[in-house]
Amino acid sequence: MKNPAVTTAHDVISVDQDGSVLHVQLNPSRRDDTLSIAVVDALTDLLDNLRPDVRVLVLSSRGEDFCTGADRGEYAAALAADPTGVTLRRIGDRAHRLCQALENTDAITIGRLHGGVLGAGLALAAHCDLRAGADTCRFRMPEVGVGLPPAWGGAMGRLISEAGVARIRELMLTSDPFDAATAHRLGILHKTAPLDQLDQVVERWTRPLLRRSREALVLTKRMLAGYARADRTADVALLDSHLLTSHLARMG
Repeated sequence: MKNPAVTTAHDVISVDQDGSVLHVQLNPSRRDDTLSIAVVDALTDLLDNLRPDVRVLVLSSRGEDFCTGADRGEYAAALAADPTGVTLRRIGDRAHRLCQALENTDAITIGRLHGGVLGAGLALAAHCDLRAGADTCRFRMPEVGVGLPPAWGGAMGRLISEAGVARIRELMLTSDPFDAATAHRLGILHKTAPLDQLDQVVERWTRPLLRRSREALVLTKRMLAGYARADRTADVALLDSHLLTSHLARMG
């Protein structure tokens, strides 16, 4: 029998704990599918203070899309208010901290994706341990296409280690959209399914994970992260905020 669920609603995320599984949903108001500063801060705070009884975290969205990327309007406003770029760099650094928190949390993280998964939304999803997507998902790395470097949360290093440098190079340079089948072939998605069967896919992962030794899962996750990071020894993710800020300042 499941433990009683604990539900918490926020303006930018909703949190529903059912036993050892935590369901975190973006865009609870169904109004904004972008990854705003408020969402970044709420997710980071959640991960930094995750209850020790949470063993699996499922990240999804209530909106039409999983996430359509960062809120570029916030970037422009930050740069206008502080032309030195310090405020904007701090915003970029917060994105990096979020992705590191997602990668490093002891809980096994599952991204449940649907609709558009674009830019920063793809970066966020890529930092989940396991990723399942509806077969109608649409993916894109639009940054170069809109005149920006792909500098959000250490996305480039993570995506290269997950999918390989050759294909990520092509998709980043061209900003071409790609579908769920392509994402599955690349390893960006581990599973695809029709949207109405996506919860079943997630549940098929969750059930055995809850039976596994917690210590074995945590150790294996740390080992996998260590090997992945060793594969990106020249990771320059900490420079993302500086690259983004300097580029936007020149554009302004």
